[in-house]
Amino acid sequence: MLFNSFHFLFFFIIVTSLYFAIPYSKRWILLLASSCYFYMAFVPIYILILGFTIVIDYIAGIYIENSKGKRRKLFLVISLIANIGVLAIFKYFNFLNDNFSFLMKGFGLQDPIPYLSILLPVGLSFHTFQAMSYTIEVYRGNQKAERHFGIYSLYVMFYPQLVAGPIERPQNLLHQFREKFDFDYDRVSSGLRLMIWGLFKKVVIADRLAILVDTVYNNPQSHKDSSLIIATVFFAFQIFCDFSGYSDMAIGAARVMGFKLMTNFRSPYQSKSVQEFWTRWHISLSTWFKDYLYIPLGGNRVAIPRWYLNIFIVFLVSGLWHGASWTFVIWGALHGIYIIFGTITSKFRSKWSKKMYLDKITFLPTVITFIFVAFAWIFFRADNFPIALYVITHFWSGFQEIYFNLIHSLPVFEYLGISKFFALGLIIFLETINYFKDKYDISLWFTSKPLIFRWTTYFIVALTIMVCGVFDNRQFIYFQF
Repeated sequence: MLFNSFHFLFFFIIVTSLYFAIPYSKRWILLLASSCYFYMAFVPIYILILGFTIVIDYIAGIYIENSKGKRRKLFLVISLIANIGVLAIFKYFNFLNDNFSFLMKGFGLQDPIPYLSILLPVGLSFHTFQAMSYTIEVYRGNQKAERHFGIYSLYVMFYPQLVAGPIERPQNLLHQFREKFDFDYDRVSSGLRLMIWGLFKKVVIADRLAILVDTVYNNPQSHKDSSLIIATVFFAFQIFCDFSGYSDMAIGAARVMGFKLMTNFRSPYQSKSVQEFWTRWHISLSTWFKDYLYIPLGGNRVAIPRWYLNIFIVFLVSGLWHGASWTFVIWGALHGIYIIFGTITSKFRSKWSKKMYLDKITFLPTVITFIFVAFAWIFFRADNFPIALYVITHFWSGFQEIYFNLIHSLPVFEYLGISKFFALGLIIFLETINYFKDKYDISLWFTSKPLIFRWTTYFIVALTIMVCGVFDNRQFIYFQF
């Protein structure tokens, strides 16, 4: 079920109304049943896969807590194998088989392993990582094993963040299912505002920019060099609005009912370094990798070469988490290289920047960071490596063309079917809002305004969504992960 559909609108109204109408003790049943329905709206049979891992992890959690020594580790390993095994079969089997087949052909042999014609369960990586965090935290002694099977199932399946996060930790979410949340007008209003803002980012900005991005990236050879640059920049904002829009709607929907989910984005394109970018982008995933991969590898408490290797490994795995393709691996590797290179050259760049008075240009680090991040997005968006390579090799000649067109006021965007003023206006509006959100409490400022101002704003935003929104049931980008 897509958040940007009328199906979800009716679902949300019915479920939320019933949530506040029924007794507190029965709410978990409603939420679990509605979450099952929400997930089964995609591919019903895949609820069995989710059920399989839930049963394994529920039992493993109890046995981990009740066991000592090597037995505790054994049950943790069983849980991790079950979860990673499901990921390996549905997400990585064909990728690994393709590479194995390529290797076999190099030796003149034929790969006997057949290709699996299976559909990737929606959001598999998200709820798998959330389930893994539960057994790991129980093993570490940071979380009591959940004895209530229904409550644990709800922890994994809670519909707002089931298919695209945020990836919650059990310490934050599990206890909330036992708390009683009464209807609170201010909290409900805040949640609905966040949902509307998320919907705006998705259907008005992301899906409208997607028209241009898809036109170029689906057939890059048919477009001018400058359009490759424009499409790449637009994709950076498309994927941000698409994914953060989902997160806003998920957090908002949960907030309406009283649940508090973690913040997943904090104006990432305001970052002054790639390292800072990863403290602002997909925070629930980056902190997951930090806690469960980077620190266990030794983090920065090891020799410097090993520290750099740890960073690189984390980003390689992060790339592979996003997709079973070498383009995603390259995307992750690029970010790892960015951070390692930035760390090595930090002191030199600081001295050089002061010597050349570049530190006086406060926005320069933000612009440079965005350029590096946008360049890496090429591999994320391209369907395969040849397309990414084509975009890159024809990328640089487009700057001269854009400069010439801007100087002579020639149209750069119109032939692609989108007004340059509208496209740029959406991006400027978005980053202006993000700039002030980063510095001020916009929600507090907005709620302090007169009632007529607030409702006028609601009306304008709703009208903009209806008039400018793209309602073609376009799936959220991160559903494929």
